[in-house]
Amino acid sequence: MYDVLVAGAGMAGCVAARAAAEKGKRVLLVEKRPQIGGNCYDCYDSYGVLIHPYGPHIFHTDREEVREFLSRFTGWKDFRHKVVARTGEGLIPVPFNLNTLHQVFGPEAERMERKLTEIFGEGSKVSILTLMKQDDPDLQRIGEYVYQNIYLKYTMKQWGKKPEELDPSVTSRVPVRIARDDGYFTNRYQGLPADGFTPMFQNMVQHPLITVWVNTAMEDVAEVRENRIWLQGEPFEGQVIFTGALDEFFGCRYGRLPYRTLEFEFLHQDVPDYQGHSVVNYTVSEKFTRITEFKHLTGQECPGTTICREYPKDYKGTEGEIPYYVIENEENRRLYSRYLQEAQKIQGVHVLGRLAEYKYYDMDAIAERALQLIRQLIS
Repeated sequence: MYDVLVAGAGMAGCVAARAAAEKGKRVLLVEKRPQIGGNCYDCYDSYGVLIHPYGPHIFHTDREEVREFLSRFTGWKDFRHKVVARTGEGLIPVPFNLNTLHQVFGPEAERMERKLTEIFGEGSKVSILTLMKQDDPDLQRIGEYVYQNIYLKYTMKQWGKKPEELDPSVTSRVPVRIARDDGYFTNRYQGLPADGFTPMFQNMVQHPLITVWVNTAMEDVAEVRENRIWLQGEPFEGQVIFTGALDEFFGCRYGRLPYRTLEFEFLHQDVPDYQGHSVVNYTVSEKFTRITEFKHLTGQECPGTTICREYPKDYKGTEGEIPYYVIENEENRRLYSRYLQEAQKIQGVHVLGRLAEYKYYDMDAIAERALQLIRQLIS
């Protein structure tokens, strides 16, 4: 009855399902959670506050095709995300930029700004490790400050590892911006779906050729026999797009791929404003990494407010845990490649997404990957 089986109804799965259906393919989309949307799922809590149960999500992109595709299923609320970090200097803008420089270093900042601009250029980004390796003591001080007050302890909380144990790609996500811009993202398009992420995904999968089964894992309907997929006891001749954790697809036969997961603590406050910002990072104190106050994110007006504290920890694969972040290093990539080789042996199976590809992706990049994959499969 189906031409395409999609496992997982997050951004990757929903975009792939819709794109395939619009090419005339009959799609079965299965999702093991009771709702679609993946980690982007949003809903109203018991106090009537729109929250993101799996952590805050903001859509941002320069990809015109992705923006146009998603805009068919939602309007947009413009939102320029600004994050602050609580340090000894109070709340400072992050990523570290020229505004942060002047707040932290006061009268010395003008001299430091000139040096940054002369050496690296106005509007550029420079990594903290590059600054720490400079001969100039002022530049070293900037790099050391960012390392100690924004990067070091936050990284150890987030990843459970020392910085030197992580792949350099993680360090590169903590730049110093030589610009007066407190925005967390620099993309042309930034915002949230006007009515929420969940309605956007619901509209996306509303298509006569898409069948959605929630509370249904891949293994509930399909199995691998003789290097091919069998769907509900019959050999499946179509394409399979798998967006889940690839090691778990194979029963972790070569060992479990390391991930970091999150525990969320949601608290309702009977005050109109708790912290004045959508996200405050706790980079030098507390066991949690950040607090999100959702009404600043969504623009919702209501008398009370709901906040969420995030506590990272190692993913063990226990009931209820969700793998959020891949831990990128050479050893883990080698282990992942063994699972990828197994997947490539199975007729018609394609991996897509953060978990299936064991790679960090932003939402727009994953949507683009999904559109590209469907074009490749259905030409």
